[in-house]
Amino acid sequence: MLRKVCLLGIGSTLLAGCFGTHTSQAPLATTYPVTAQQKMQAAHHWDVMAQHQAELLTQHELLKSQPLYIKSADEATPFSTAFDTLLTSQLVEKGAYVKTSSEQAAQVSYKVQVVEHKDRGHIRAPEGAWTALAAGIAVATVPYNQWAEPALALIPAAAAVDIFSGSWASETDQEVVITTQVVMADQVVYSNSNIYYINPGDNDHYTPATNRGIQLKSTPVSNEW
Repeated sequence: MLRKVCLLGIGSTLLAGCFGTHTSQAPLATTYPVTAQQKMQAAHHWDVMAQHQAELLTQHELLKSQPLYIKSADEATPFSTAFDTLLTSQLVEKGAYVKTSSEQAAQVSYKVQVVEHKDRGHIRAPEGAWTALAAGIAVATVPYNQWAEPALALIPAAAAVDIFSGSWASETDQEVVITTQVVMADQVVYSNSNIYYINPGDNDHYTPATNRGIQLKSTPVSNEW
């Protein structure tokens, strides 16, 4: 009996060796390391972005003493109209030489692309979120079980919400890619891209009216007078 088992094991091993190991018919899905992405939810966030870009531009070796001209978007949007003035203000505040014409100046422009995901998979919660939630529930049960007033059980949970709610932001299916570039003598000397989440109802802030879907009303036609 032992001999048969050994022979069966050896045969199985030899048979398995006939096939490639660690193989798959298609690439296996895997995840990226956990990263964070900011969410645009206020005009103030546009000003923060303008400040960041102004700092990078004024610190750039080729642009420190170079006159700058901010080229407006070909088609105005609420974002482009605001960002023109915000970036101008931030550059002037930092001592940059901003011209109102493009003559003998480096041209600053930006591109905006709204990305809408149609079939995004599950986005996992931040590391430790479930542990914190479980701990909060466990703490809340202590006063519920031992204090005379059950409503007092909400105090620990409410305190936790007060502390951490300011850092909460929900992921959405829509993002915006904003790229700022500087061109000198037909050469791109500066390019910086940033990606942000946006609320679905805010995508018209970044999309020209001519590019938005226009719904045509259908009119019934009849041959009767």
